[in-house]
Amino acid sequence: MNPPSLLLVLHDVAPNTWADYQRFVDQVDALGQVPITWLVVPDFHKQHSLEAHPGFRRMLSGRVERGDELVLHGYYHCDDSPAARTPHDWFMRRIYTHEGEFYGLSEAAALARLREGMELFHRYRWPLHGFVAPAWLMSEGTREALRHLPLRYTSDSQHLYRLPDFAPIDAPGLVWSARSPWRRGLSKWLSDQREQRWRQAPVIRLGLHPVDMRHEYSRAYWLKTLTRLLEQGRVPMTKIQWLAQQSALIERVA
Repeated sequence: MNPPSLLLVLHDVAPNTWADYQRFVDQVDALGQVPITWLVVPDFHKQHSLEAHPGFRRMLSGRVERGDELVLHGYYHCDDSPAARTPHDWFMRRIYTHEGEFYGLSEAAALARLREGMELFHRYRWPLHGFVAPAWLMSEGTREALRHLPLRYTSDSQHLYRLPDFAPIDAPGLVWSARSPWRRGLSKWLSDQREQRWRQAPVIRLGLHPVDMRHEYSRAYWLKTLTRLLEQGRVPMTKIQWLAQQSALIERVA
């Protein structure tokens, strides 16, 4: 059996969120060899295109050289689809989140946007294995589109899904809602409960967002939790490294 693993994942990575993450990334680097999975948005809210920020792109290329993984995280990370037609869709797209970019897309629209993102990764010579939809929301059209692309996985908050068949793999994750003090307090309590419940889990994901980095309370939590899990013997990996390990285990058993 392999030792338990730890996946550190930064969501919503874009030129305008790098200032939020930079201090934390420096602190992680100071811990030693801790690979990071970066969920990269090509044109965040249609205002922060990677094309217009060569310095930021060079930073990402440097992270790839260090052994980090870059993942396609939507394209615009904002919901620009036509208005919702049902109360449920309105709730998901206007109350639950405004950023469910792939929640309402047809297969053709999703395929076009995914291919555009893949082309950007190819242009900058960034290896690409995975796609994560903003807010983990995907239409059936998006799921069908992913079946036709040479990507190896997608994920939601508690699973990785091997493509193209969407075979689920348990991968429990801690994530915060940090926009207000009461949300941060509740997130801390829930995360502590879940970490105890998952002490024997083969893998734990830490899913960070830019807003977490804007508050000392949540930023300190993530650094302390990362350090504690490493001290407990969890091996830090990228998502694709861990998925490859699981695939090798399945092959050995078969």
